[in-house]
Amino acid sequence: MKKLFFLTAVLVSTLTFGQKELFNGKNLDGWSIYGTEKWYVEDGLLICESGPDKGYGYLATDEHYKNFELTLEFKQEANGNSGVFIRSTIEGTKISGWQVEVAPPGHDTGGVYESYGRGWLIKPEPAKDKALKMGEWNTMKIRVNGDNITSWLNGTEMITFEDEKIGKGNGSIALQIHDGGGIKVNWRNIKLTEL
Repeated sequence: MKKLFFLTAVLVSTLTFGQKELFNGKNLDGWSIYGTEKWYVEDGLLICESGPDKGYGYLATDEHYKNFELTLEFKQEANGNSGVFIRSTIEGTKISGWQVEVAPPGHDTGGVYESYGRGWLIKPEPAKDKALKMGEWNTMKIRVNGDNITSWLNGTEMITFEDEKIGKGNGSIALQIHDGGGIKVNWRNIKLTEL
């Protein structure tokens, strides 16, 4: 019995050790801002908000991640059009990579969009949109391994997709604020486990 307890403790310790907090709840250490939109920390939350330029904006990890499982929570205020980019690179506010959509109801949250490329690669089935809780905290999980990407929203699998071009990608994880103005999204508990 003691041996089983010890093995379980080692396993739990290993799993916890493998998980990395990407946002420390205090500041933007480990991240870089692209564009003129607002990114700031308030009451332990990471907040993105439209600025006076009403343009695209990104907050990207300084480190690159290839194969991983990412979990985070978001709460949309106002318009709430945003997204989570994987394996992305940014010049100015032009981003190369793949976006897992975060958007208001009816706008394909959890789907995968390729900016400055092929556009929508896959959208969730419309019935799955009910998993989104507008104005409340939502949990998104993204698993990227080789050519495969899967997204979940509040425990509902939104999409699973295989794509050779995604498989060849490498880069940062980036949060987006969409252009147009009037957008505000809160983020917290951004955790990553490399695979």
